Amino acid sequence: MAKSRPHFPAQDVLSSAQAAIRSREWEGQTRWTEYLGPEVPSRNNGGAEGPATQNSSSSSQKGLNMQWVYQLTHVAEGLMAKMYRLNQILDYPDLVNHIYSETFWKAGLFPNHPKICILLEKKFPEHHSKLQLERVDKFALDAMNDSAEVHLQSLEPWIQLLLDLMAFREQALRLILDLSSTVITLLPHQNSLILHAFMDLFCSFVRVNLFSEKIPRKMMLQTYNLLHAMTRNDRDCDFYHRLIQFVDSYDPPLKGLHEDLNFVSPRIGEVLEAVGPIIFLSTDTRKLRNEGFLSPFHPRYPDILTNSAHPMRAQDLANVTSYREWVLFGYLVCPDELLRVTSIDIALVVLKENLVLTLFRDEYILLHEDYQLYVLPRILESKKMAKSGRTKQKEADLEYSVAKQVEKMISEVHEQALYSCDAIHRERRILLKQEIGRMVLFFTDQPSLLAPNIQMVFSALAFAQSEVLWYFQHVGIASSKSKTARVVPVETDPNDPTIGFLLDGMDSLCCLVRKYIAAIRGYALSYLSSCAGRIRFLLGTPGMVALDLDATLKGLFQRIVQHLENIPKPQVSTGKEGLLSEGNAAYNWSRCVDELETQLSKFGSLKKLYFYHQHLTTVFRNTMFGPEGRPQHCCAWLGVASSFPECASPIVPEEVTKIGRDAVLYVESLIESIMGGLEGLINILDSEGGFGSLEMQLLPDQAANLMNLTSRLSHPSAKSPKASYGFHLPGYESYPENNNSIKMLEAAMQRLTNLCSVLNDMEPICVLNHVFVLREYMRECILGNFKRRLLTVLKTDSDLQRPSVLESLIRRHTSIVHLAEQHVSMDLTQGIREILLAETYSGPVSSLQLFEKPTEQLTGSATEAVCNWYIENIVKDVSGAGILFAPLHRCFKSTRPVGGYFAESVTDLRELKAFVRTFGSYGVDRLDRMLKEHTAALLNCIDTTLRANRENLEAVAGSMHSGDRMETEANVKQIVDMDTMVRFCIQAGQAIAFDSLLAEASGVVLEEGAPLIHSLLAGVAKHLPDEVPEKKEIRRMRRVANTVNVVGDHDFEWIRSILEEVGGATDGSWSLLPYLFATFMTSAIWNTTAFNVDTGGFSNNVHCLARCICAVIAGSEFVRLEREYQQKQSLSNGHVTESLETETQNYMSIEASIKSTLQLFIKFSAGIILDSWSESNRSHLVAKLIFLDQVCEISPYVPRSSLESHVPYSILRSVYSQYYSNSSTPLALLSGASPRHSPAMSLAHASPSLKQARGDGTPQSNVNDSGYFKASSTHGQDQYETDSFSIRSIDNKHRNVRRSGPLDYSLSRKAKFIEGSTSTSTGPSPLPRFAVSRSGPISYK
Repeated sequence: MAKSRPHFPAQDVLSSAQAAIRSREWEGQTRWTEYLGPEVPSRNNGGAEGPATQNSSSSSQKGLNMQWVYQLTHVAEGLMAKMYRLNQILDYPDLVNHIYSETFWKAGLFPNHPKICILLEKKFPEHHSKLQLERVDKFALDAMNDSAEVHLQSLEPWIQLLLDLMAFREQALRLILDLSSTVITLLPHQNSLILHAFMDLFCSFVRVNLFSEKIPRKMMLQTYNLLHAMTRNDRDCDFYHRLIQFVDSYDPPLKGLHEDLNFVSPRIGEVLEAVGPIIFLSTDTRKLRNEGFLSPFHPRYPDILTNSAHPMRAQDLANVTSYREWVLFGYLVCPDELLRVTSIDIALVVLKENLVLTLFRDEYILLHEDYQLYVLPRILESKKMAKSGRTKQKEADLEYSVAKQVEKMISEVHEQALYSCDAIHRERRILLKQEIGRMVLFFTDQPSLLAPNIQMVFSALAFAQSEVLWYFQHVGIASSKSKTARVVPVETDPNDPTIGFLLDGMDSLCCLVRKYIAAIRGYALSYLSSCAGRIRFLLGTPGMVALDLDATLKGLFQRIVQHLENIPKPQVSTGKEGLLSEGNAAYNWSRCVDELETQLSKFGSLKKLYFYHQHLTTVFRNTMFGPEGRPQHCCAWLGVASSFPECASPIVPEEVTKIGRDAVLYVESLIESIMGGLEGLINILDSEGGFGSLEMQLLPDQAANLMNLTSRLSHPSAKSPKASYGFHLPGYESYPENNNSIKMLEAAMQRLTNLCSVLNDMEPICVLNHVFVLREYMRECILGNFKRRLLTVLKTDSDLQRPSVLESLIRRHTSIVHLAEQHVSMDLTQGIREILLAETYSGPVSSLQLFEKPTEQLTGSATEAVCNWYIENIVKDVSGAGILFAPLHRCFKSTRPVGGYFAESVTDLRELKAFVRTFGSYGVDRLDRMLKEHTAALLNCIDTTLRANRENLEAVAGSMHSGDRMETEANVKQIVDMDTMVRFCIQAGQAIAFDSLLAEASGVVLEEGAPLIHSLLAGVAKHLPDEVPEKKEIRRMRRVANTVNVVGDHDFEWIRSILEEVGGATDGSWSLLPYLFATFMTSAIWNTTAFNVDTGGFSNNVHCLARCICAVIAGSEFVRLEREYQQKQSLSNGHVTESLETETQNYMSIEASIKSTLQLFIKFSAGIILDSWSESNRSHLVAKLIFLDQVCEISPYVPRSSLESHVPYSILRSVYSQYYSNSSTPLALLSGASPRHSPAMSLAHASPSLKQARGDGTPQSNVNDSGYFKASSTHGQDQYETDSFSIRSIDNKHRNVRRSGPLDYSLSRKAKFIEGSTSTSTGPSPLPRFAVSRSGPISYK
């Protein structure tokens, strides 16, 4: 047996005074309780003392305790975990250059006196007493002396770590030497279990000692001894000199390792030679592919489903990662073994594809630098010795030649590795991507063949695991070239898509194994049962009999065979050549029964990726949604995090919390990226370049322009449609050059549906106590994106989005969500409805729902935004865009754009219908309530004006009834702020008009969507009883019907509801309302009033004043009288004496009162108009007469015949005839001009078909219903603003000119007009046929 290295006597090691250190035992497993756990000694049942406590002879007698080998390997893990934690605490100091960060000194481990501590380290191993530290920093030395006890206690745990390293070195080295000298054969196919245990311990021993160089061992030891001397009367700690010798012998560690492992070097060389063929095979990508080593079916004979051509190779390939590490560590610490003839090729293959050698977690050493520093000198020494011995022995020539080849290999392989390692591994990753992909498909389709090929599955997993780890271990690595000493970074592509494929393939294979784990175990048991007979036969062969085995060993064999025979009868039978092969095969299949999960974790676990999780996140983001990214890879990227907490070492308790927190953050980061990609895919499809390009629709004017354009395309001078108008010809999508955009849409749709399907089917991701359910994240993402998209498309860059465009965008986005919904098991439509409800619900529908909205409920933001825009920009016109209501077009118009559109583009029936469909009854009710609030404020102004001017209005009423013209004019002039009141009433009329349009749109939408409900409301509205006072239920029903425009007079009902809600028209001054409105005929607003035939309204919205007057008079009169009836009823002390017929009579009396009030307004307004006209003042007579005609047309209570008694039909006919005869170029007619310039004033002397009159002061109207406003195009609008000064100057200029025509009345004729005469026109009638026929542009009631 080989002689062991001398070791330090155990009894001299620990005699320190420190209780914490003295409590440790030096020898035996009890020393490592902290690393192995307290249950370890009892688990060994008296066999706790391993080879470390036995001499070599006792070892040979008792045999090897393999459990002790595994435990020492586990101890090595704990030691490295402690060193790793120490490095973290000290902020990874640079020990070579003695550079320490601020964190290092503030960690509390060392005294914060750098000069002394660094000097102690630099002068190692000199004793501190020889360094004259008081001359270096006397103040620091005194401070250290004062706090020596504190610093001593903080260093004690880490000095204990040095003692543990020293003890581990001795025990592990002794065990390695015993194993090497005791075990006869260490080959992969013969002693696989012992070989792997031996080499794992060997590599752990090397790792621990190489890692120890990264902690400040010298500073720790020297500083601790200095502090100990300060507190113990200059006496060194007892173990100081032992530790000095230990640290010095491993400075650098490879020097000590070369010496310690010199005796075991030949055995290491034998092992590395034995694994060489497997390593060569693993690097031969072509051979692996062509001969199907990773293929479940035979590559040359696909019909053969089970590939049993290389059964042993499949088992060996699963361990190839370990073999590569053995080679790298083995030749590094046993350089003499490189001089074997076959070793150079083995080392070259492995060195060429690696730049770093991982020690522990993400700690590594630069492989080639250490080979050149510590291996190459030994090779050169061997070369020199061989050269000097050439003449003495012939073997020296071969030794010299081999040494020379090794020297060349080490010198050149570094540069080869720098430029080729990434390409080598990329090719290998591509191979694994293909092979694992095929393997997953095959075993998914043929799961019964998974069990026979389980070793091959383990090989594929091990290969993929190795390649993924290599990729991340080399990210950001910079290596210096040996010759030029220039730092060269390794080029690793962060956009490499193969990583995702490998992670997904490994995850899929592991899932398949776990799914069919029972079948695999059953197959393994069948194999074990089948091999029992063969082993029994082989035990009786002449060769085994000749061995004359020990009785104990024979008995052990018999027990094994009996156990195997007790397994149920076999279904599989494949024989082996000999007892060794059968035994190894049986052992491997037995592991598939008892340790299948352990093997799966060993080969398929990617927990070490935790230490590269930041790079992992980067690569995921770069590749997941790239051209080769696959949505199904998300599962694997996320699933990796589940194993991250396994990296935490029990030796360092705080690691569990930190690693768990990092794992959760990693998952959250990836989920955020996945959901961001999901949103991106949806938004790509929801863009104008996505589904928007397939929905292009031309507006009518665009279609007309395109038709005109296409008719001119044959002319060379014709411009292209795209350049001229910004839209394409029909069929543009089908052009070949647009094929890529269509393919992009198809790819985006495919990726979206795949991603949704994968996320829906993904199992929950569990990280410690956190559970991530991707389906819920996907739901929140899709619905949250829909909500954000909804709020975004509400507004354009300039202003509000058109409701029709908004509706189409919402429908488009909803269709995309429905597309995704088909691939998930969730009701996303319900979520969309909830979002739309939340964004539109701004409170209960006032006429339907009686509950109140909770104050803390924050909903209806979208509705609020849109409704506020309509109120501010259309009803109030705060931007001064010249908003005009066009009765003929049933919309509002503007002289300039409101935001990005003209007013007609957002207020016509089509747009309001889109608004109703988008925001529903909640949006309609909110807009209606805001209009009511605005109108209520304006009605309050009317109330205030009536109260403030009550006396004046009473005087006006008295003078009007008495016919005193002069007194009437004087009293009218006393009314305060009349013009302001007129503007308020016009605003109220605009609000009434807008609400009427809204009700009409609501009715149309209801009739389209729910025709039965609409017809029900219409039928009910016709038969609602006309009662006063009205019951609450009848009132609610009437209001509901009014919101969908199935009530006869919408304006009256609407104003009535406002007055009832706010308690308006309570004062007696409201009886003076018709007189107040009549005085409006004297307002200055008529100075800028002109009628426009095309819109059916006036230039300054005075027609809205007519609407306001009709609705307010009717509504206020109804509310006022109804309140009086209610008061009478309450005074009757509850005695109900009136019948339904009496209530109906009350209603009829109220209607009669409304009619009389409106007729009173017509009478006095006409009187004021005609009284204010004279030879010297004819201004604005035409506009006022048309205004009164519109009042009669609007109000259902005042027929046009009531106007006949004041203004004859012939006058109105002549006025309208003049306007309609010039309707092709409508003029804004200002009445202040001379009759010579006013066609309406000269009808008595002109034909109805007059030539176009001169309208020098008024621009022509160019009505354009285009939607978008474009700065480059000119949109002329009706502008009827005329300077009052110019009007007055024209009026004064023609003051003395004789006025003639149908309006040239004397005072006596005015009186006759008032009395009702209809024959007052002088001269022939311009349109005599209208006297008989009532047909024509005006229809009289």
